[in-house]
Amino acid sequence: MDKGYVQIYTGNGKGKTTAALGLALRACGQGLRVKVIQFLKSRDCGELRALKQLGSIEILRGEGSGKFSIAWTDEDRKAVRQESKELMEKVMGWISEDQVDVLIIDEALGALSCQVIDLEDIHHLLDAKGEHVEVVLTGRNAPKELIDRADLVTEMVPIKHYFEQGVKARRGIEY
Repeated sequence: MDKGYVQIYTGNGKGKTTAALGLALRACGQGLRVKVIQFLKSRDCGELRALKQLGSIEILRGEGSGKFSIAWTDEDRKAVRQESKELMEKVMGWISEDQVDVLIIDEALGALSCQVIDLEDIHHLLDAKGEHVEVVLTGRNAPKELIDRADLVTEMVPIKHYFEQGVKARRGIEY
């Protein structure tokens, strides 16, 4: 690619990760070097299993604490923050060594909200990326500074969701 853009998928609706990983699949099919980093998610999910089967998309995931951030102790937050820092260092290595064409940072915005990565880290990554590198950031509560910097912002807005009727997350559909 001659020019890589910055995309944000945000909002309270379902589908941010699925959209980003769909883009990863499309890019992989076109021979682009795709790498995915996922923050704050420890549950096994079908889309990551499928991407791993392709074998050509590198995926980094933090183990996290195994709990939702609202239930974190101070120790949990400290451990997740350290793990997130190490993941960002690996991503910066991909960038500095020109190992990626499409970089998906899933739940980057959630990690910002939970204060386990800093906004400056995201800005530094965007400053350092090659001109050809496409970056996709997902998660709720995109800060205005990143929205202003992005080239594409899509907000997922829930209109109706079966969770409201008590339907729990389903294997193969939600994860």
